[in-house]
Amino acid sequence: MRSELTWMVGGQQGEGIESTGYVLSAGLNRLGYHIYGYRTFSSRIKGGHTNFRIRIATRRVLANSDHVDVLIAFDRDSVRRNAAQLTPGAVVVIDDEEAHPQLPEAGDGVRVLGVPLTGIARDVGGVIMKNMVGAGASAALLGLPVDAFDDLIAERFGSKGEKVVEANRRAFRAGYERLAGQAACSDLRLEAGDGRRRYTMTGDDAAGFGALVGGCRLIAAYPITPASDIMHWLVPKLPQFGGVVVQTEDEIAAITLAVGAGYAGVRAMTATSGPGFSLMMEALGYAGMIEAPVVIVDVQRAGPSTGMPTKHEQSDLFEMLYGSHGDLPRIVLAPATAEECFYGAAEAFNLAERYQTPVILAMDLAVGLAIQTVDDLDFSRVKIDRGLVAAPEELGPEDADFKRYRFTDSGISPRSLPGMPGGLHLATGLEHDETGHITEDRRNRVRMTDKRLRKFQSVELNDAIPPVTFDGPEAPDLLLLGWGSTYGPLAEARERLERQGASVAHGHIRLLEPLPAGVLASRIAQARRVVVVENNARGQLARLLRQEIGTADKDRLHSVLKYDGTPFLPSEIMRECEAML
Repeated sequence: MRSELTWMVGGQQGEGIESTGYVLSAGLNRLGYHIYGYRTFSSRIKGGHTNFRIRIATRRVLANSDHVDVLIAFDRDSVRRNAAQLTPGAVVVIDDEEAHPQLPEAGDGVRVLGVPLTGIARDVGGVIMKNMVGAGASAALLGLPVDAFDDLIAERFGSKGEKVVEANRRAFRAGYERLAGQAACSDLRLEAGDGRRRYTMTGDDAAGFGALVGGCRLIAAYPITPASDIMHWLVPKLPQFGGVVVQTEDEIAAITLAVGAGYAGVRAMTATSGPGFSLMMEALGYAGMIEAPVVIVDVQRAGPSTGMPTKHEQSDLFEMLYGSHGDLPRIVLAPATAEECFYGAAEAFNLAERYQTPVILAMDLAVGLAIQTVDDLDFSRVKIDRGLVAAPEELGPEDADFKRYRFTDSGISPRSLPGMPGGLHLATGLEHDETGHITEDRRNRVRMTDKRLRKFQSVELNDAIPPVTFDGPEAPDLLLLGWGSTYGPLAEARERLERQGASVAHGHIRLLEPLPAGVLASRIAQARRVVVVENNARGQLARLLRQEIGTADKDRLHSVLKYDGTPFLPSEIMRECEAML
């Protein structure tokens, strides 16, 4: 019996690959397994190879595994494309009428089972249901109870009517019965799950959920992969709490609408990816100048330009840190897991209002779209902090201007909201004095710029999402540093290296701006070598560390980079580290 294995289904886009993966992952979750599901898909509606892989374990996992144990192949191309990941002893189930098709591309030691998935689906109601035949065959191979999937199929297809539900149930059971008791594959059977029901969610889902719980009542966005799911998640839910979802004509309209709502006192956000974020730069600067709170989620993908819209990358770091013009301070948070997306989104609204600034939630495709099991969410950890809002006694006469941008030691001025008696002021993108009136006075310019920058000298986060975390010895031979979705592969690589006797620590940064430079500098100084792992070609985080911290010996800091559109595997990080130890 296995405590862990990786399953994959592959085929052409439009063949129901996503439904197969979601039904199986949901069933596994209900049986008490931990899962990490990752979908590879093309930037088209139909056609082109796509696959859905699920890592299944009796412990929590946060990365793709290095290999595949079970492949449900709807075509031979899926075998060819994924053959290198098939481990010796892996099983390939291919949609084939022959009992044992010859597939030399599967590799030595791989067992091939020909199962007429399409033919079985045709017999029970229609070829479109071959994905459910494949899901049923998978459940049989893994030794899962067939009854556990009945309710899931009803939930997945219930909106299409009872006939469709029953047809898919028949397809699932037919696939199950075809491979039930397959003695040759008994080594694929999983240990029993613990039966605990957990959340299964993507980072996009979790960010939408966190925004809702954190008091967001408006999202304005233009659809873009891989960020659209945040808006989709909120569409049916936000109106139930008095909120509004607005699909705008473009990203410029989206951010200006969100900035205006934030200025008016509504917790508002937008969600986008790199190309859309580029269009938001001018409005981002406006929000910074009028000190209006707004939350922007950037779910990164491979660029530049349109790049590879459905592939993973972490190459927007410089855009998020330095995008827009002028000296524009902002806060950039980088959640690493689904639950951190939940807590980070909720905390982003507190930070936006407390520091009266744009807050960027720096996600990436792997964080945003990978399915993870989450043990629990502690709603008591979500606090609401509206920041400094002027009390009635702080407001002046109704016919006088309010010092909305009053110079303070902290740089944060009490804000008035539209309609507050005595809160009249200008909100202009031009440089202004304390009341918002336009001025080009040189002394005022320096004081006002310093005021805006002063707010970020000490940014405090809720305990739910720490600025940076460290695991392992304080003075290791090797310190691994990363951000975002590299957390899972890095944590696993460190654990493996530790079992080999290596002295390795792992630091993960969640607050990218303002960077916790002091803490990082201290830990970097104690390590013999530092390895910065990130999914971009220029080593953007490593450059940021050199800029903000610097090192006496530049040879101590190394970059491990990957930018082929896929996330890191733990083994890839291990190989690089073993060469340095």
